[in-house]
Amino acid sequence: MTTQGQRPIYDVCIVGSGAGGGMAAYILTQAGADVVMLEAGGPWDNAKDSAMFTWPYDTPRRGASTKERPFGEYDACIGGWDIEGEPYTTAPGTEFGWWRARMVGGRTNHWGRISLRFGPDDFRRKSLDGLGDDWPITYDDLKPYYDRVDDLIGIFGSAEGLPNEPDGHFLPPPAPRCYELLVKRACDRLKVTCIPARLSILTKPHHGRAACHYCGQCNRGCAVNANFSSTNVLLPPALATGKLTLITNAMAREVTLGRNGRANGVAFVNKLSGTDDHVQARVVVLAASACESARILLNSKSARFPDGLANSSGVVGKYLTDTTGTDVAGFIPKLADGIPHNEDGVGGMHLYSPWWLDNRQLDFPRGYHIEVWGGRGQPSYGFMGGIENYPEFGGYGKTLKASYRRLYGTTIGFSGRGEMIPNDDSFCEIDPVQKDKWGIPVLRFHWRWADHEFLQVRHMQETFRALIAEMGGVVFSPMPTAEEGYGIAPGGKIIHELGTVRMGRNPKRSAVNAWCQAHDVRNLFVTDGGPFVSQADKNPTWTILALSMRSAEYIADQRRKGAL
Repeated sequence: MTTQGQRPIYDVCIVGSGAGGGMAAYILTQAGADVVMLEAGGPWDNAKDSAMFTWPYDTPRRGASTKERPFGEYDACIGGWDIEGEPYTTAPGTEFGWWRARMVGGRTNHWGRISLRFGPDDFRRKSLDGLGDDWPITYDDLKPYYDRVDDLIGIFGSAEGLPNEPDGHFLPPPAPRCYELLVKRACDRLKVTCIPARLSILTKPHHGRAACHYCGQCNRGCAVNANFSSTNVLLPPALATGKLTLITNAMAREVTLGRNGRANGVAFVNKLSGTDDHVQARVVVLAASACESARILLNSKSARFPDGLANSSGVVGKYLTDTTGTDVAGFIPKLADGIPHNEDGVGGMHLYSPWWLDNRQLDFPRGYHIEVWGGRGQPSYGFMGGIENYPEFGGYGKTLKASYRRLYGTTIGFSGRGEMIPNDDSFCEIDPVQKDKWGIPVLRFHWRWADHEFLQVRHMQETFRALIAEMGGVVFSPMPTAEEGYGIAPGGKIIHELGTVRMGRNPKRSAVNAWCQAHDVRNLFVTDGGPFVSQADKNPTWTILALSMRSAEYIADQRRKGAL
């Protein structure tokens, strides 16, 4: 780091402290770079701030959600689809919700730690079925980085040898819970693949971090650092180098340019004082989340880049995707009158179903995985979803209490998470009028599901209902109709937005290259979900981490060579 007058000039400025930003900071500081990180939210330390040991009955709302914590009163992630002073708009006819995390560690404080690699086929879907586009990299290009992410962070799972569900460097998986054993039997009878889940939660001590003690409260932030977040795994070692300067409550406004056409820093708003500020850097890395990074680029206009920075192709904001999703749950009589026992386990599923069918034999082109839930979770607000929904049970007084005791743990649910194919009608752009409380133009979203996605979700619904029937259960809800989209979740609901700054070999059809480096500005990189070319039927975080590690090492190498 050098100074210009009293202002430091950092080697790298990173915007965002989540998976992509945290990994970039970890790699670059280890390589000796002086890094400044801008985080739009406030400080967070899961070891000190987590409420994982607080019982719901000891809390003001019994665990119910709040505006800034939509997933529960003590959920680890501060943010949501509706943040005061930070609006976004939707085009007429559009139903889309944009989740933002506002805290150190970003969305890594929210997710369920489902840590799936993309498979070889996921990087070449156009070559296989003619839809979308192929990536400019292959699975083999990314495999060494997936391996290193596994080793650095820790992940449990099992070696299965499935062609498009690559095995990793796994810790032992936890044993299935009682209700999951029923699911496994039903899946086996219906020939639905069902294997141990793959989650970044430690089942053995790992690099000085303790193993999970199975309290089941991962969503509150892990006070013993047994699960993964950028906050507890990536940022502490980066800070320990003395090479990372973390600035919180810093809302990025735009990437600034020097006369040479290269990025020279980031202008931001100090949210606490409301004043404008600026950091100077030789390299800029955007990792603010796919849509937020697109917003920053589109707002970074100049005579050289009138349509937004790194956007000579016009694709910034385009090809926006989210994971498809729907849920089905039912009452399983076999689980009634169960023996009271602790069934918490890890804060997520112990089993799941990767995609098991050949789409060439189906009426939709891409697959999905199945997430399993239910059992004896810790009772809190909304417990059991309303006992009136269970067949022939209820009442009041002693009868009601007896029903609760008998029915506790009798619900099993399935959530489908599938691949959306990018389309021309799903994108984000700058709203021509609306601005946020700091005067920064906001995003306007356009969204459309295609028949590909609707038919896929119909298959989810049919499969989940068949599994519940196979267990002798009763589904709580009727089959959604075609007019209801077969129960498909609205865009943005699954919180897996990808593809707004996509990578490619052709600068006319992509914004960044295979190293997540802007075609137009060689010292500008994007290391969140923006560069994704396709969604895949897997959660994206593990691929964001691997891509960010790869890009950060490329940045370090190019700096050594004097190319940046």
